[in-house]
Amino acid sequence: MTTTVFPFDAIVGQRQLRDALLLCAVDPSIGGVLVRGDKGTAKSTAARALADVLPAIDRTPGCAFNCAPGQPCEQCATCGDGGAPQASAVPFVTLPLGATEDRVLGSLDIATALQGGRRAFQPGLLAGAHRGILYIDEVNLLADHLVDVLLDVATSGVNSVQRDGLALSHPARFTLVGTMNLEEGDLRPQLLDRFGLMVEVTAPREKAERSEVVRRRIAFEADPAAFHAAWHGAQQALRERLATAQRLLPDVQLDDAMLDLISHLCCEFDVASLRADIVMHKAARAMAALDHRTRVTPDDLRSAAQLVLPHRRRRKPFEQPGLDQSRLDELLAPPPPPPPAEEQGDGDAGEEQAPETPGDDAAGQVFAAAAAGAAPELRVEAAGGQGESGRRNAVANAARGQALRAVPDREATSIAIGATLRSAALRQPAGGDGIPHGTLQVTRADLHRPVRVGTNANLILFVVDASGSMAAQRRMEALKGAVLDLLTDAYQRRDEVAVVAFRGEGAELLLAPTRSVERAEAALRELPTGGRTPLPHALQLAMETLARAAGMLPPLLVLLTDGRANVPVQAGGDPWRETLALAAQLAERRVPALVIDTENGYLRLGRAAQLAQALGAECLALEQLNGDKLALTIRARLSAN
Repeated sequence: MTTTVFPFDAIVGQRQLRDALLLCAVDPSIGGVLVRGDKGTAKSTAARALADVLPAIDRTPGCAFNCAPGQPCEQCATCGDGGAPQASAVPFVTLPLGATEDRVLGSLDIATALQGGRRAFQPGLLAGAHRGILYIDEVNLLADHLVDVLLDVATSGVNSVQRDGLALSHPARFTLVGTMNLEEGDLRPQLLDRFGLMVEVTAPREKAERSEVVRRRIAFEADPAAFHAAWHGAQQALRERLATAQRLLPDVQLDDAMLDLISHLCCEFDVASLRADIVMHKAARAMAALDHRTRVTPDDLRSAAQLVLPHRRRRKPFEQPGLDQSRLDELLAPPPPPPPAEEQGDGDAGEEQAPETPGDDAAGQVFAAAAAGAAPELRVEAAGGQGESGRRNAVANAARGQALRAVPDREATSIAIGATLRSAALRQPAGGDGIPHGTLQVTRADLHRPVRVGTNANLILFVVDASGSMAAQRRMEALKGAVLDLLTDAYQRRDEVAVVAFRGEGAELLLAPTRSVERAEAALRELPTGGRTPLPHALQLAMETLARAAGMLPPLLVLLTDGRANVPVQAGGDPWRETLALAAQLAERRVPALVIDTENGYLRLGRAAQLAQALGAECLALEQLNGDKLALTIRARLSAN
């Protein structure tokens, strides 16, 4: 038992989190569990504690593939030598965010290749996690292509490697545990679906539960050995329960009626992915095995549905995962007898919404967003290969991404191993020119570096006019709807976003740059409308926000306003002159910008178009907002630079 790890059974509350981890331990083919929640909610603690209660495995000391006894991997030289297996703790492998594909999947063994010119495989993290746990903290910040690979392997249990002249596969069955904080942005729905289970965790709201958490943590830190000794009995009982469940799992039966109910639940909750049906089948059987039963019950399906369905419901980008518990209870309840004929009616009369009756004074009024349309696409050329991983900009010579080819480079800092060794072999065959037989000599002349292509993200700063003029003819509804459409594109491309709103006497940074577009959407929906138009304040705050974020991500400024500035920055100043001067400063800094003109009515001042000219940006009327036009506008703006 490891005394440096907090005991699993000592975790206070978090019942659903513990159940999800135990289910994946019973049946790793479930596909892992994603744990979402705020910081400080025992996500990492629970993941590390799970390894301590898993039954020990038999493995040969020194085996890099964690081969099961009697089932040696073809590439494993250790088990092939006939070493005696010994009881060992379950592997717990942490995948760092900066890990490369070579480190994760495995690659060519450089030492063996240099010594004898023979291709040999260097196992990666997936081999080390076989029969154990692979843990990824902040999985939403991991590059998408690595997440795809990990989830494929977690589902299939096999890691196939096709690289550096190698073509092989080895077992990689592990329990995948990913944790994430929504403040750093969400995973795309396609990747959410690939996780077998998902749990939302929150800090306890009851003071007694919170104080117990603190009490146990302080006791553990003061004397880990004594704390572990106090929980030894509970930990051992849980370890035996898991071992029994693993042995019992093949005998657990799920009959056709239960299978029909699984499919019925998936259809009723509008879940498109068939993975939901398959994973719920596996999770329900694992649930029964944990309770030492050989038949699945509706209660097992209820527990499994709460872990399998919420993150797979067909939903809009900003709709949060969740499950209607009353609807779930209704679907799992036995069908009621038909009502008497005289009691049968037309059913629900339907939902009615009271019409909005805004008062004459629009100050402080909160408008809903108009119905979302098709998400416009903002295409922005990257200024070099810098920035975090994203999906908006194609970046040549990227630091990370797909390797297209290898080119000679005597000063290479990232080496294309296969191409470098091939160059050395062609230049100097092993054992020639006085070099000992079986040795391959590599010089700087042989070095090759990989040429990669990738994508990176943008920082999109939305500057939103929330002044009283936006209340006229409910223009704020259309404006909010337009920004939500643009946020949908940012969500899909993993951009960072920030929101500045201006109304009354000044501008406010509603949301500092963040990957969580959901927070931007929430701030926008709650934004009140009314008051004067401090447009120069907004441009000044936008410039300060972009200056603080300089050098991190390529910026894009999206300004939504009618341009009717009437509040100056300097007392006694001319608001419109200040607006044009600040716009000129932004243009000098070559900030790509787009102005969306929200002015309407018969008489128009055309101030938004003048502002766009000062910014060196295109100007679109709010009614013109559509994907094709926006894509062309941003490309034209940047190519002109």
